[in-house]
Amino acid sequence: MSEELEQKSNYSADNIQVLEGLEAVRKRPSMYIGDTGVKGLHHLVYEVVDNSIDEALAGYCTDIFVTIHEGNSITVEDNGRGIPTGINTKEGKSALEIVMTVLHAGGKFDKDTYKVSGGLHGVGVSCVNALSTHVKTVVHREGKIFTQEYERGKPMFDVKEIGVSDRTGTIQTFQPDAEIFTQTLEYKYDTLASRLRELAFLNKGIKLSLTDEREQLADGSFLSETFHSEGGLKEFVAFLDGTRTSFLAEPIYIEGIKNGVPVELAFQYNDSYSENVHSYVNNINTHEGGTHIAGFRRGLTRTLKNYADKEGLLKNVKMEITGDDFREGLTAVVSVKVAEPQFEGQTKTKLGNSEVMGSVDVAVGEALGNYLEENPKEAKLIINKVILAATARAAARKAREMVQRKSVMGGSGLPGKLADCSDSDPEKCEIFLVEGDSAGGTAKQGRDRNYQAILPLKGKILNVEKAMEHKIYENDEIKNMFTAIGVSIGTPEDDKALNLTKLRYHKIVIMTDADIDGSHITTLILTFFYRYMRALIEAGYVYIASPPLYQVKKGKDFEYCWNDVQRDAAVQRLKGAGKEDSVHIQRYKGLGEMNAEQLWDTTLNPATRTLMQATIESAAECDHTFSMLMGDEVAPRREFIERNAKYAKIDA
Repeated sequence: MSEELEQKSNYSADNIQVLEGLEAVRKRPSMYIGDTGVKGLHHLVYEVVDNSIDEALAGYCTDIFVTIHEGNSITVEDNGRGIPTGINTKEGKSALEIVMTVLHAGGKFDKDTYKVSGGLHGVGVSCVNALSTHVKTVVHREGKIFTQEYERGKPMFDVKEIGVSDRTGTIQTFQPDAEIFTQTLEYKYDTLASRLRELAFLNKGIKLSLTDEREQLADGSFLSETFHSEGGLKEFVAFLDGTRTSFLAEPIYIEGIKNGVPVELAFQYNDSYSENVHSYVNNINTHEGGTHIAGFRRGLTRTLKNYADKEGLLKNVKMEITGDDFREGLTAVVSVKVAEPQFEGQTKTKLGNSEVMGSVDVAVGEALGNYLEENPKEAKLIINKVILAATARAAARKAREMVQRKSVMGGSGLPGKLADCSDSDPEKCEIFLVEGDSAGGTAKQGRDRNYQAILPLKGKILNVEKAMEHKIYENDEIKNMFTAIGVSIGTPEDDKALNLTKLRYHKIVIMTDADIDGSHITTLILTFFYRYMRALIEAGYVYIASPPLYQVKKGKDFEYCWNDVQRDAAVQRLKGAGKEDSVHIQRYKGLGEMNAEQLWDTTLNPATRTLMQATIESAAECDHTFSMLMGDEVAPRREFIERNAKYAKIDA
């Protein structure tokens, strides 16, 4: 055995590493904040804001200010009690230093101090400290101002008093560490705004302000918004359904404490054909649901069915009414505050406390029962929608079965237009959903046949936001996507869940022209995926191709450009000392204008292409955006486009 191999195989007591202080967080950051990409970067802000929200839940904070500075450092300021700064007798250090530098240290474990809390079980702010190059904490407390600063989690000096104050609160300023967040350090204003808006709805009465000092407006001020809601979840549901037509004058709102569990929820029925239920536990978005959602559904179904039976509204209905029928066209937000939440897994996406189910069930049953008795007209509207949903469900089931049957024409069951790849390993394979037969033909010539499949789509697919479910499964282009991708509807646990057991590709790439029509088709396809194949997005399998807008050429030299800035820079580089008119600029109006080699170089080749991964940062925000973009209301859509015009260049 060589000396090197002998050293590698010599596993002894000296090989055991003990990571001191916050070293563990820096060594394995993803264990604490999920990942070190865009999501993890923004999570740092959420953790600090969560501390301020916990102060608000305890009744000591009303205003929270978040500022994005030049260079992407962040300041979070609140008017809570301020982190204690006195000496902790057990540790012999300032409580502030302990909170900032020790994992699992904080007031969240003392239920006399905080009844409920969000965040990462007391590791939040210390994790932020560990993953930042520099943190400055300023505390206003007991008539004084205290401060301490840190470099990569280590104190630069002891906590010191620096002045007097007539207020209370904590100010945290931190700079994320480029050694940790290697993908990007740039904060997205819209992502932070979405979360702060959500928190304002979930915690009525609290003001959350966001200011972006990187973007100065015409009047000299900075881009800024303040989020504040007095109506709470009632306003949240109205916001989510802002572009849909509601059957009710206003959302049904329920608030109370049942079996010691504070329950707050709001819901209403609209003219859509999908169920949009968003759930939270201690302000944490539990997108996989859990016992609180199970309790809501049970209470809703039982109460509506009992009322319909009592009033004889179902006596002429021949088909069976299921729980799904009671939830079609339903938008709801369910929020519970639990002192000792039990989550399934580390990601806190599914609540496991069994007692919460009964609490929510009872709250819904009592309040909804009273509402139905007091509002018979609205009650009848809801039941009639349920009956319509049951009728449509039967048609949808038949349509889904048709999608899943093997096509006689296709032989293998795959669409005739699909140019499949030779490899059968889903992890290696990718499929491009291409706009039009012309671009599809070019893509088939330019692709790598070993692992790249091409499925041309004819025109614009059905707008699923406004179509009944059975019409969706009858649409040829949608049927082709289901069969080509290899997914089906229905699992042993849920007959409406997406079944991924026969998924054929781990990269599903939407590839459309770089124009208005192409963007519309991309949005239609993304809406379809979000409503009916969301599991693919959540698994990270859905991407959007980014074909170039220009080719700048001089002689045999050329460059591809994706925007006007790149085009102008390329013109300057290529013209050199020559005349500007010697440089030729080609504007690609569509994918069909490229030849196979150009399409491979710019859009298909993994070594040179640019793909954007579709993600769901906030299910509630996605729900609102898709319903707005694909709905009937023109004004909100125009406002959205105008607000985001800086991200797009549209030719006249």
